[in-house]
Amino acid sequence: MRSGANRCAMREAALVVEHLAKRFDRKAALADVSFTLDGGEIVGLIGPNGAGKSTVFSILCGLLRPDAGSMRYRGAPLGRDRGRIVSLIPETPDVYPLLTVWEHLVFVARLCGLAAGWEARGAALLERFDMLAARDMLGSELSKGMRQKTLVAATIVADTPVLLLDEPMIGLDPLGQRGLRDVLGDLRAAGIAIMLSTHQLETAETLCDRVVILNKGNVVASGTIEEMRSLGSGTLEDVFLEITRP
Repeated sequence: MRSGANRCAMREAALVVEHLAKRFDRKAALADVSFTLDGGEIVGLIGPNGAGKSTVFSILCGLLRPDAGSMRYRGAPLGRDRGRIVSLIPETPDVYPLLTVWEHLVFVARLCGLAAGWEARGAALLERFDMLAARDMLGSELSKGMRQKTLVAATIVADTPVLLLDEPMIGLDPLGQRGLRDVLGDLRAAGIAIMLSTHQLETAETLCDRVVILNKGNVVASGTIEEMRSLGSGTLEDVFLEITRP
């Protein structure tokens, strides 16, 4: 097993998560979760259902409080200002039914105090997702895939240095998936730290620089795709199934 927390020996990574633990009543959702995430890389957070992936994301963005553990960004603890650092695209594409597609972007821009000129970036995102023609449609009129694209565009336009995506490809058609992969590649090149949770292991294998594998609330393996393949004799999917098999 390789620990992502040991990856940067010379300097601290952008985001350092150490020994996160969380219980719900008598059930341990997270037992001991540690990993790092640096700018300019995409890390996949993968694991079976119930492994704790969504709980990790909810803690990182402040929706849940951990029972134990620490989280630091650029050496400073994540605090109440984490909304300017971490943004989350959740699995369920909930949008405001009475706001148009474009008004969702305006809402985020005003909420985050984005500088003038964000509109061009927002329009470019909608174009990448083939949503320009739908910019004046209400949220209540959108299909699930269009809601997902709206949510992704509105979250990315916030321009936080850490971006979390929970099953981002679900509900997207092939064109939408291609657009999202291209946008994530651009964000990685711009130095954004990206972590995505997915059950689509082929997506993780082609898109991610590293993966962190969770099972029963623990990190059971982490490393580059090549390192993960070296643990078994096949693809990332083969290694994943071997590691997480009951």
